[in-house]
Amino acid sequence: MKLFSFSRKAFTAFTLTAFLTTASMVVLAAPGRIVAELNVTGRTPDGEAPTVLVNGETSRSGRSVFSSSTVSTPDETMAVLSVGGTGRIQLAANSSVDLVFDDRVIDAELTAGTLTVLGASGTVKVRTNDGKDTVLNPGESISAEGSNGARKQSSSKDYTWVWLLVAAGAAAAVIVAVSSGGGDDVVSPNR
Repeated sequence: MKLFSFSRKAFTAFTLTAFLTTASMVVLAAPGRIVAELNVTGRTPDGEAPTVLVNGETSRSGRSVFSSSTVSTPDETMAVLSVGGTGRIQLAANSSVDLVFDDRVIDAELTAGTLTVLGASGTVKVRTNDGKDTVLNPGESISAEGSNGARKQSSSKDYTWVWLLVAAGAAAAVIVAVSSGGGDDVVSPNR
């Protein structure tokens, strides 16, 4: 009888262990949640690292931001949110946005400030205070008032004229050097 009781307990323990191991593998194999990584830049009056508010909590660079979050930036502080492979958006100072996102779409409700799309492989749709939804492409910005609509933000200034000026100066220097040679003195390395 003792042997029968022991084997029954051993079989139950083995079955329970197998079930828990299998269940944990199924849970671990489930697709992960898409998260955004927060990068905060700017200045603070006290000289400390800049912070923004994520769902009312003070947050610094490196924090994970989940879908259905609210991000707010204070004076002189900007935030960039990199949403998985979907895209990157930037919030200007004094901005607030409610974000819902997945692996294909960033859906933002901009309640204050300005939002700029830095890059996107998916769709970035922004709802402004005037109730309009606007789809933004990389390099486009929109304000919360929506009055400006989507506008291109130049990511860098055009310095083509500087390079043309440098090339013209180099060509002039070569021409002056060649034309002022005057003599036909040839120096042979074999003499």
